[in-house]
Amino acid sequence: MENSPQDEEKIDRLRRAMYSRSLSSRLKDRPRREMDEESLPVSEEWRKEMPPPHPATAAVAVGGKVMSTIGRWLLITGFAFLIGAVAFLAYYFTIGAGSQPTPPAISISAPTRIAGGEPTKLQIVITNNNRAALDLADLVITFPLGTHAPGTTDEPERRVAIGTSLDYELVFSSSSLSISVESNTETVSGQQVLLTVTVASNAPAPVNDVLLKIDYPFGFAFSSGDPRPERPGLWALGNINPGERVSVTLRGTLTGEEGDERIFRTSVGTRKDKGGAILETVVADYSHRMVISQAFLSLSITVQKEEGSGSPGESFSGNPQGREAATIVAPGESVNVSIEWKNNLSTAITDAVIVARLSGIEIDGASVRSTDGYYRSSDSAILWDKTTTGGSLSSLPAGGSGTVGFSFQVPQPLPFGIQNPSIVISTNAAGKRLSETGVPGNLRATASKTLKLASELEVAAQGLYYENPFVSTGPLPPRANQETTYAILFTVTNTTNAIQNARLTAQMPPYVRSLGMYKPEAGEDISFNVSDGSLTWRIGDIASGVGISSPIRWAEIAVGFTPSTSQIGEEPVLLQGITLTGIDSATGAVVTKAVRDVTTNIIGDRGFSPLEATVVR
Repeated sequence: MENSPQDEEKIDRLRRAMYSRSLSSRLKDRPRREMDEESLPVSEEWRKEMPPPHPATAAVAVGGKVMSTIGRWLLITGFAFLIGAVAFLAYYFTIGAGSQPTPPAISISAPTRIAGGEPTKLQIVITNNNRAALDLADLVITFPLGTHAPGTTDEPERRVAIGTSLDYELVFSSSSLSISVESNTETVSGQQVLLTVTVASNAPAPVNDVLLKIDYPFGFAFSSGDPRPERPGLWALGNINPGERVSVTLRGTLTGEEGDERIFRTSVGTRKDKGGAILETVVADYSHRMVISQAFLSLSITVQKEEGSGSPGESFSGNPQGREAATIVAPGESVNVSIEWKNNLSTAITDAVIVARLSGIEIDGASVRSTDGYYRSSDSAILWDKTTTGGSLSSLPAGGSGTVGFSFQVPQPLPFGIQNPSIVISTNAAGKRLSETGVPGNLRATASKTLKLASELEVAAQGLYYENPFVSTGPLPPRANQETTYAILFTVTNTTNAIQNARLTAQMPPYVRSLGMYKPEAGEDISFNVSDGSLTWRIGDIASGVGISSPIRWAEIAVGFTPSTSQIGEEPVLLQGITLTGIDSATGAVVTKAVRDVTTNIIGDRGFSPLEATVVR
């Protein structure tokens, strides 16, 4: 009887379990099932003897264990070989001698100090530390800037077969060129300074194409140089022979605050290209320091105007725009000038001289006066020294002070065509003292003051009867209780400075009324206030030269005058309080011009007689 597929599967599983190490032990431990007492018919085919296993199958079953042992030994052997290879390579490339050659050794034998400009020999020794010869090796020698072969000015570059590098430093025991500066170590702000820069050669051979460069400090204004610089701050000195000295002198003005230190930096050397402006090799440099000190002999100028001088009815006040008030004088005004000096040194100053000069518009020399000085008309200068001051300036004690003075008159009228005129008072003082190192023995001090001239603004008011453009009515001379009409003409002229925001104001008495007429009707802003009898003419800007080089500014108004019996025999006022105000554009000052009152005595009107001025019954 053939087995069912289920039975064959069970038998097959059992057979596999018999040959499996992992399953056989578990199968043995599994408890057996209890068999049913019921007896079932079972085939007897299983009792047949199984054939013996194939020899190849038996060999495989036994050889598994043998193969596993051989694999472990092979794995251990391979791991040991890898560790040995890594160790060998690490030793070969770090400690052991590989295939890379050892760099040759270089040593330089030379003096530790050399003099600039002198030939120097250097001995270079090269040692090959390898077992084999070095092929195609290069030795590169780079010379520092300024190095050249004796008798040449180029800088060669040489190549020699080798292959490593070494730096060798040389200390110059002396430079081929040296710099020295002669000048004061102290100065006064605004005073001219003088520097003399000398370049000397210490080399045994000529130094070619030498350049001197001077860096100016802040506040220095260069004025001149001898010789003239090739470029600002750069002098080409050419070739300098052994032992030769070349000097450069420069002048300028140094400004700054008291206590400031200014440094002039000088350097000398050579350039690579002819005509170049850059020092390629700096051989020597030097810095000269200069301190700005207080003036040795200080000067101050004070200006005072004489009361009552100048044009009548003219006045000036400070600038309304908030700027510092300038000293303003008027044409024809007398001016008094005081010059105060003070010795700021701790030592005396001897042989002092003070000089004041007037510049700007020309001053009449005949108006210059000084009680202790001498006016030299050839150059408009006033001088004070020990001879004019009775010996007071022969020696100025430490901390001493004093005053000298003079006076002059501003010309009137001013020259035509001058705009924004001014007068400049420049003072200089000089003296001597015991010399100190770095401080000038001859001392100088300066001070100046500018006087601004106000514009010669003129305004006039004229009454008219016969030349009345509005046609006069009423009797002349005027009669009590009868109205007589007049015209009042205003004229404005201006000379030098433009006047801004000009305005003319006036007041009419209660017995005078405005007729509401004025000329010119276009272009002028004129208004009347009936309630208080005021008149306002808003002129605006008045250009310089009005009435001289350009038409005059004018205006006319019509008024009516009714006299009272109390005014019989008098010349009553027709218009009073006439004032013109404006701002001088050059000086910034407020200009005020007052005009005389206009009365019935209208002299200037053609056909008018003085007998027609008084009121009659």
